[in-house]
Amino acid sequence: MRLTLRVWRQRDAGAEGAMATYTVDGASPDMSFLELLDTLNEDLLLRGEDPVAFDHDCREGICGACSMVINGEAHGPERTTTCQLHLRSFRDGDTIDVEPWRAAAFPVVRDLVVDRSALDRIIQAGGYISVPTGSAPEAHATPVAKPDADRAFEHAECIGCGACVAACPNGSAMLFTSAKVNHLNVLPQGAPERETRVLGMVAAMDEEGFGGCTLAGECATACPKGIPLPSIAAMNREWLRAARRTAG
Repeated sequence: MRLTLRVWRQRDAGAEGAMATYTVDGASPDMSFLELLDTLNEDLLLRGEDPVAFDHDCREGICGACSMVINGEAHGPERTTTCQLHLRSFRDGDTIDVEPWRAAAFPVVRDLVVDRSALDRIIQAGGYISVPTGSAPEAHATPVAKPDADRAFEHAECIGCGACVAACPNGSAMLFTSAKVNHLNVLPQGAPERETRVLGMVAAMDEEGFGGCTLAGECATACPKGIPLPSIAAMNREWLRAARRTAG
C-alpha cells in the first residue's frame, strides 16, 4: 500500500503547529496504525529529520495511551484503540490526516502527544475506597448482587484514553468521570465515599477546564470500551443526591 500521511507537527505547547505531508510506500494491510508510524519514523530518521512523537505503551488495546485523531475521528474509523486499528481499514492511495486530541484540558506536549494528566487528577479527587488495615477479608464477606457487579464491571472497563473528550464537540469529560464514579458507587465497598466521591470528582473535572455536557452522544460512539451514554445520567443523579444531602 502507498499512503499519504498529513501529520500534525508541533514542537511544544507554546509553538505554532502545522500539518506536514509524508508518503509511506510498501505498507501492509495487516500492519497496525502505530506500525505505520514506526515505518514513517524510520524513514524520517534515515533522512536526518525529527521523528513524529506519539504516545503508545501496551499496543494491545488495554492502556489507552495511543491517543490520536485519524481523519477527524478519535482512534480512527473503527471502534477500537489506535494500536488495534489496522491498515485494512484504509485503501491503497488514501490520504490520512493524523492529529492530537483537541481539547483545552489536553495541552499539546509535542506533535501527537498531549498531556492527559487532568484525567488523573479527576481520579485523585475521589476515585478510591477506604479499606481497613489487616489481613485480606473473606471474598464472600460482602455479597454483591449480580446486576450491581455487572454494572460495576461495565464502567470499570474505561481505560482513560480520553477519546470521549476528543470526540465531544464541547471537550467534555463527563463520560470518563461518570465511568469512574459509577463503577465504585454501585458497589457496597464504595458506599462510605459515595457522596464525597461524586462531588469531588465533578468539581475537579470543572476545575480542569473541560467543557459542559450537552448529551451530543459522540463520546459513547467513540469510546473503544463501550461505556454507555446513560452512565452520564446515572452520575447526574448521584451528584444531585449528594448535593441535596450535604446542603441539608
